[in-house]
Amino acid sequence: MKHLHAAPLRTVGMLASLAGSLLLGACGADDAASTSRSSTTSTTTNTAESTTTTGATSTEGGMRGPGGGSFGTAPTATKANVEYATTSPSQVLDLWLPTEASGPTPLVIYVHGGAFKGGDKAMVGAKVQPLLDGGFAVASVNYRLSGEATFPAGAQDVKAAVRWLRANAATYSIDPDRFAAWGESAGGNLVALLGTTSDQATVLDDPELGNAGVSSGVQAVIDWFGPTDFAQMDAQAASGEGGCTSPELHDPAGSPESLWVGGAVQDTKDLVAQANPITYVATATRLPAFSIAHGDADCNVPFQQSKLLADALTAAGADATLTVLPGAAHADPQFDGTLLQPTVAWLATVVGG
Repeated sequence: MKHLHAAPLRTVGMLASLAGSLLLGACGADDAASTSRSSTTSTTTNTAESTTTTGATSTEGGMRGPGGGSFGTAPTATKANVEYATTSPSQVLDLWLPTEASGPTPLVIYVHGGAFKGGDKAMVGAKVQPLLDGGFAVASVNYRLSGEATFPAGAQDVKAAVRWLRANAATYSIDPDRFAAWGESAGGNLVALLGTTSDQATVLDDPELGNAGVSSGVQAVIDWFGPTDFAQMDAQAASGEGGCTSPELHDPAGSPESLWVGGAVQDTKDLVAQANPITYVATATRLPAFSIAHGDADCNVPFQQSKLLADALTAAGADATLTVLPGAAHADPQFDGTLLQPTVAWLATVVGG
């Protein structure tokens, strides 16, 4: 991994020091295998069965993702299949609480991937235990997928889950002022939307889902290989930049992104813009810290998608980092292998552990 923008930053510096020799020296801004960095100041029980997992398959070692990497197995949840809204059976979450917390704990909210049409909250897998060990509570969220309801329904669900967790923070000894969101692939898009919309009034807000007066803002976002602007994905993949030789198509009406917004992405520009986290950056009153990672050999989501987001956040003065893993594919095991522990440590510097 190499670096764009050599000015030191608290968040990137933490990742670099913890990853050690995995992080290489600085390079020019046009290098595809890079880490970009910028800095800013920012202020800031009832149960139901979960939906069927369709975007990942079960294996003896735990859940297995589309990139071949095992998600591992999470410890038994403190609370499982807790309803955060009642519009759909999909609106449930699992919650893990540290066993030796001395006071209200920071919370990491995990949003699974699965091309907006599959996946399940169980995909948080092996991320749970390192987070618990770091002093974090963990929530993993299900949301309505494209086969049940098109955008913005699933994004509204994720915002509603954050509101429910904050409204019930005292019940679970969670600190409502120290929320982080971590998403991968489709989940990366959804947590980025959480970060850039924050408490703005947008199409992503549905008061009928409950807790309408409660903030859906988060103080930190971890976006791994998530899409940003659906309309640019095919052009970026066709550019030849990066290591993918057989990119997935996103413009056709049957693509995951088109199914998510309810029409071919080039014919639904208004909805595509609403699903783009960058749309809300200019009107944000505050932006959380962002840690973004992508592989430059990603054939499902071009790595330039993450660069778009990082550049927009940088231009707005946000505390944002972009790490591009050379040769890494979508959902590559390299992410957990090289970035999991450094990311947990980065979270401790941003929201505490």
